[in-house]
Parts: sequence; C-alpha cells; structure tokens
Amino acid sequence: MPKIILITHQKGGVGKSTLTFNLAQNLCANAKVAILDLDLQGSLIQIKKLANDFEITSDESILIKNEELDFIFIDTPPYLSNELPKLINVADLIIVPTKAGVLDLLAIEGTINLIKKENKGDHTLIVLNMIKPNTTLTSDIIDGLDSYMVNVANTQISDLVAFTRSVLVNGVEANNNAQKQIDSLTKEVLTALL
Repeated sequence: MPKIILITHQKGGVGKSTLTFNLAQNLCANAKVAILDLDLQGSLIQIKKLANDFEITSDESILIKNEELDFIFIDTPPYLSNELPKLINVADLIIVPTKAGVLDLLAIEGTINLIKKENKGDHTLIVLNMIKPNTTLTSDIIDGLDSYMVNVANTQISDLVAFTRSVLVNGVEANNNAQKQIDSLTKEVLTALL
C-alpha cells in the first residue's frame, strides 16, 4: 500500500502545489510516486506533460488499491471542502505549509482544528514555506504555532526563485541551497511516516 501524504491549508498562496511537486520530484528517483491534484485551479494537472518521472492525475481512483506506488501526494484546494475530512482520514501524513506571516498564523487555525477533529494531529507536520531571509518574524510565528500543539518541521523552505521555477525544470537540483532544503524536508517527511 502506498503512503498517502496530504498537503493542505485553507489559505491560498502558501505554496502547496510547488511543495507537493518538489517533494514528489525528490522522491521519484528511488520510489514510485504520483500526485493527485484535487485543486480546482489544476496547477499541477496543467504541467503534467512536463513531469516525466511520476504521474500527475485528478482521478481519485488512484487512491484505491494502487499497490504499485510507494507514495501518493494529494494537493488540495485553498479552502476547507466537504471532502477534506475524508482525505485527512486516509492520509498517513498531513503536511500544512504556511508562510511566516501574521495572517497565515491566524488562517491555519481552521485547518488544524479540522485535522484535530479527525484525530490526526499526531500525523501532522507544519512546514514553514516561502520564508524570507533574515527576519525575526519567522521565530515569532514558530512561537505562535506552538499553541496548536502540532509538530513543526525543523526544515524551513526559503523563498527562492529555484522553487518557483522548479515545476518548469523538474525540480531544484541545479540550485544547491534549494536542493539541500528539499532533501532535509524529505528526510523529515520520511521519518514522520515511520
């Protein structure tokens, strides 16, 4: 059975699709990976012809008895849909990417509450994404996230052009700093799945 990793947050613009793509791309050299794009914007479906190393689909049947895959990443829309509780329940790990901003901190509460309502708080990892360099706000936001009592990844993903461009060039391999960050986060994700 594949490990199912749900990438969700009710707020748009936090980098869910880009993070989903980069985690899948980083794992696909050593594992069979697919992305299920449930975001109505279909950002990842639109680039599926560019992804040569793994499947990108909007067909939910991929979740049913897909024994040949090792990992399925699910990219969700930027709102709390009626489908989300079902997806939370089938997920082995829930990743909640967030920017380090005050509005992002406030917006994450609804997503975390829904995850906890489904008793999946222990299977959740908040990832600080698109982080600006040299700002004390990031540490303030981390302190604020403590009140939710959900794991926060040690790895922070910087606001690098390499991540923005990654979906066009199949990953961040060409940028050493970006690759180190996605490698580190990939290790944390794999550890959380154990």
